Amino acid sequence: MSAPLDFSLIPPLGEPRPHPVPPATETTLAGGLRVVVVPRPGVPLVELRLRVPFAAPDTGSAGVHAARSGVLAGAVLLGTASHDQTGLAQLLQSHGAEMAVSADSDRLLLSTTLLPGGLRPVLDVLAELLTSATYPTDGVEGERGRLAERITIARSQPGVIARAALSERRYAGHPYAISLPEPEDVAAVDADALRALHRERVLPAGSSLVLVGDLDPAAATDAVAAALATWAGAGAAVESSPAPAQHSPVLALVDRPGAVQSNIRLGGPAPARTDPDLPAVRLAAMVFGGYFSSRLVENIRERRGYSYSPRSAVEHLAGASSFLVEADVATEVTGPALLETLYELGRMALTPVTEAELDAARRYVLGSMALSTATHAGLASTLSALVGAGLPAGWLADHQRALEAVTVEQVQEVSRRYLAPSALTAVVVGDAEQVAASLGALGDLTVHRDGGA
Repeated sequence: MSAPLDFSLIPPLGEPRPHPVPPATETTLAGGLRVVVVPRPGVPLVELRLRVPFAAPDTGSAGVHAARSGVLAGAVLLGTASHDQTGLAQLLQSHGAEMAVSADSDRLLLSTTLLPGGLRPVLDVLAELLTSATYPTDGVEGERGRLAERITIARSQPGVIARAALSERRYAGHPYAISLPEPEDVAAVDADALRALHRERVLPAGSSLVLVGDLDPAAATDAVAAALATWAGAGAAVESSPAPAQHSPVLALVDRPGAVQSNIRLGGPAPARTDPDLPAVRLAAMVFGGYFSSRLVENIRERRGYSYSPRSAVEHLAGASSFLVEADVATEVTGPALLETLYELGRMALTPVTEAELDAARRYVLGSMALSTATHAGLASTLSALVGAGLPAGWLADHQRALEAVTVEQVQEVSRRYLAPSALTAVVVGDAEQVAASLGALGDLTVHRDGGA
């Protein structure tokens, strides 16, 4: 039998070090497009991210807009005035590129990886997509059908149902309340509607283009200016309006008869990226449930076996920031699992975290930031989100320094305001017949039998 390990021989961890942020060159072109170039020699690749603000113009049309933007994201690649879908794909692939397009409640995002020598040709293809996408009728119908199928599948998933119900409660009256468009709105999308949406909303003013890779910043900026010179339009791309904070102290149970597990979701407001409270709240969320060594994981996974992967995080939208808690648990332990989650939230708000907990959380956050920005793709996506929020590339370095300075007292103070159970709105998706009694014992409860919240 081998001797036990002597852990005293393991050297202590060194002090956490901020991950260096490479310098960025920022330019705003004549049409209003903000261009950010980050040179990263050594790897012969370039990452491109074009973010176009694409929010719903108002609450009443949010569902229609979500349907149209979802179809547009797939249909914009179907052809331009100069090339059909196959021709576009061949042009991109000849330079190691493949354009991906996605849309959400805040933005339209076009992204690709390419070889450095292909920057101008790929930008020319991007210019075609921005200025002369054709949206052929038969292709639009196909994309419409694919989106409808994806929505149908998503609406059957309990995690999607839970998050949608929480969004509906927290953002009622705001476009963020609509997580997925209705099938009838998707069915009504046609090619003319997409052409009008593209013409009116895909605009350079307010948009941002991030390039990361083996580039000369001045030459890359000149290439963007030349390739996108014809991309123009009156007005500016539409940013999301601020979402007023809404809170309900009443737990909502969305009935899912026969469900073998329950999906617990809690959410409340969190500081925006520019708020000085954000570093402390990020670390508080990490100590509570942000990684494997967190309090929530230790309680309801390791000690009680209620859930495999409980978690908490701070998430940012253009018009709102949130502290979110998620846990999927077996039906028979739904009430106890929610009780323990509320207990751990209360403990965060009422008692200080330890220096060891704070140090471990800080190391994890700084390490995760370093990993997420270590690759060209990770840095490009991170910068695209920051630039889209109106922040400079240097925000990353500033945020790392702010994380290093957070104290135990600051974590407790923000926990009282942001992590207290009374500050959060809660939703559970599960079998009401099996879980309503245990949940009702914890406080006021409303049951929604029709899938709404």
